[in-house]
Amino acid sequence: MLTSQLPSRVEPYKLAARHERIEGLVALDKLPRLAEEAGVQTGDCHVVLEFGVDAQGRREIRGHLQATLALACRRCLVPLPQEVSSDFLLGMVTDEALAAELPASHEPVLVEKEQLDLLTVIEDELILSLPQVVYHDEAECHVSAEQLVSKTEGAASETAPATNPFAVLNVLKGKK
Repeated sequence: MLTSQLPSRVEPYKLAARHERIEGLVALDKLPRLAEEAGVQTGDCHVVLEFGVDAQGRREIRGHLQATLALACRRCLVPLPQEVSSDFLLGMVTDEALAAELPASHEPVLVEKEQLDLLTVIEDELILSLPQVVYHDEAECHVSAEQLVSKTEGAASETAPATNPFAVLNVLKGKK
């Protein structure tokens, strides 16, 4: 099923039984938790979700998402475009106790009352896909190379000749 905008809620068990594929866009400005983590975003996230049943009878969702986010450079705080993508495999469970039975390859996703909130799932995957740090190239950064060098008080004292901490003992030794 190809849609321009992804539906916010689906019935995943029915989709898995029919091995449905949903492909569409999610507006990034509709994801408030992403805005808290990465700032207000514009544009869309392209999402592909394939619902199915694996060989052991587990209902699963294989997904891929891709978006271009404006993330703040950690040096100059000016946003720069950053490609974010993720491939994920979700195992559908009806309660958290069943999540422990999933293999390590599957991330659990909680299906309540035969409904799945797709926007929450997509938002979770986007947040997990965010890079830990984002930097401009040094030539493009708004902070100069001199500003990037850490200046400490210890650096100033290195230019002065080092005093011997035992010089006092030499003076005392010479008084005999």
